[in-house]
Amino acid sequence: MNKKGVLKDKVILAVDDEPDVLDTLEELLDMCLLHKAEDYETAHEHLLTFNYDAVILDIMGVRGFDLLKISVSRGFPTIMFTAHALSPESLKKSIKLGAVTFLPKDKLSELPSFLEEAVFGEGKSVWKKLFDSVGELFNERFGPDWKEKDRFLKEFIEQLKKDKEDF
Repeated sequence: MNKKGVLKDKVILAVDDEPDVLDTLEELLDMCLLHKAEDYETAHEHLLTFNYDAVILDIMGVRGFDLLKISVSRGFPTIMFTAHALSPESLKKSIKLGAVTFLPKDKLSELPSFLEEAVFGEGKSVWKKLFDSVGELFNERFGPDWKEKDRFLKEFIEQLKKDKEDF
């Protein structure tokens, strides 16, 4: 099934302090019912009031990690989406707090496919897909040995590789 069919009428919350990013997300996800929030308070209220098929959170400017905790506690598959907080530390924190993936804003066009997997993968992690599709970007931004510098990330990525072999 194509992404428009799979995502059709899904209820998504997108949180970003940049209105133009929210407008772009609205165009990209025009098959969904998209709730938008530009600040922590509005997003917090939405997370407590509505049920979502998925949540997309920026990190900077909206207290994204605080919102991630709430979103995960409500059982919503949550994608962290960032430009300014693109770092191994933010990636690690996103994993530990329960995000289903972490997508750089540079890869905005890939969001629907990640979202599709987050929604129809029953909230299962799509981390393997992330590292396959944007691993080179991470290597460019963080340095080629970034995975080796953090034991948690190294073990997490090694486990993803092992899980793939088990299929």
